[in-house]
Amino acid sequence: MENQSILTKKQKQVLKYVYECIKDKQLPPTLREIAEYFQFSSTGTVRDHLKALVQKGYIKISENKSRAIELVKEAMFQVPVLGQVRAGQPIYAVEDLIGYLNLEDVIFPEKDVFALRVKGDSMSGAGIIEGDFILIKRQSMAQVGEVVVALIGDDVTVKTLRKRQGKYFLDPSNPSYQPIPLNENASIVGIVINVIRKY
Repeated sequence: MENQSILTKKQKQVLKYVYECIKDKQLPPTLREIAEYFQFSSTGTVRDHLKALVQKGYIKISENKSRAIELVKEAMFQVPVLGQVRAGQPIYAVEDLIGYLNLEDVIFPEKDVFALRVKGDSMSGAGIIEGDFILIKRQSMAQVGEVVVALIGDDVTVKTLRKRQGKYFLDPSNPSYQPIPLNENASIVGIVINVIRKY
């Protein structure tokens, strides 16, 4: 049986187009604009996709308006955080809404965002462990304290950017490893914006 909240590939593409129109133009697209963008033969196909997105809780549609699509942001980008879990001694589990986790970068990454799979344990103290996927925003500059991906010769590493005595370093979060000086042989490729872990 199909999971009623999972999007098909085309539904996700339509949703992404709607999202980008609203984000870039502050206006949702019309049915005709969606049909033209995806080269659908009729607006009936658009209506079918939008109906599915409404049923799955991703959008709302107002009646009698040409630009009637509204995003249901919480459904798209956020999952509820229902409490805490301790990695040491067990604690009594209470389902208590304490906030939302924003997933916008995971659902619709920007064009200059890419992913890498982590190998090694030098950043385990920062919660980045072997097998994790990290989302990186491609840029050559970073702020001290940000977790960055850097190119050192032909090798790529993920570390925290630090500054000591006027010099920059790539610091591991595992004390078993040594800091790496950021010099002419090393360059920042981007900053880590998200960590994704599969179980």
